[in-house]
Amino acid sequence: MDLGDLEPVSRRSTAAIVADRLRQAIMRGTLPPGTQLGEVELATRLGVSRGPLREAMQRLVAEGLLRSERHRGLFVRDLDAADVRDVYTARAAVERAAGLLILAGDRAAAVTVLSAALEEMAAAAAAGDAVGLADADHRFHHELVAASGSPRLRRMADALLVETRMCLAALQQNPPPAAELVEEHRILRDAVRDGDADRLVATLETHMADAVTRILDVAPVVGNVPTEPTPPAGAA
Repeated sequence: MDLGDLEPVSRRSTAAIVADRLRQAIMRGTLPPGTQLGEVELATRLGVSRGPLREAMQRLVAEGLLRSERHRGLFVRDLDAADVRDVYTARAAVERAAGLLILAGDRAAAVTVLSAALEEMAAAAAAGDAVGLADADHRFHHELVAASGSPRLRRMADALLVETRMCLAALQQNPPPAAELVEEHRILRDAVRDGDADRLVATLETHMADAVTRILDVAPVVGNVPTEPTPPAGAA
């Protein structure tokens, strides 16, 4: 087999890095739902040419974070009540599957990474740092799925966690009490530690259902989730 025409590639392309930057901006509300993305402005701001930028934006279209409108361009996707329910339904399914894989595998390693994220949550809650709490919550759920060892569950979870942060803009006026949020994650960690599948699954389901209730109590009418670009005050 002649592989002479194949050239080495860099570990991460410019398009992949740009996609990460845009994904983070969408997740944190810097680019809120409904925002139109201007190629010239973004290319200048990110210091890249328009080719990698277009490739990055098409990746986010494929992930469902951006939508394309003919003759108008690309927009950050709007989320309605049905989207919120669907995001958390999908998260519950993915995290339940991940949790069960962990219980059948290396629970001790999972407890170590979950405990570190839990400590970050507790510290942020004690400091009254809402953004830090949301970031640590995000990390906890990321680590929960990553510890399952399933790359496909991890890919699905990472995409869903970005959409979750978009949903959390609706929690500005109705966040869960920080102490209760930390305690709920402590129960999840302890269920993994103890190998308690029933408690793990029940707590995950309650956690997701409570988030949906809080979001839709604030935005009960089907339509766009509030799009204020301020960081989420709560986490889920």
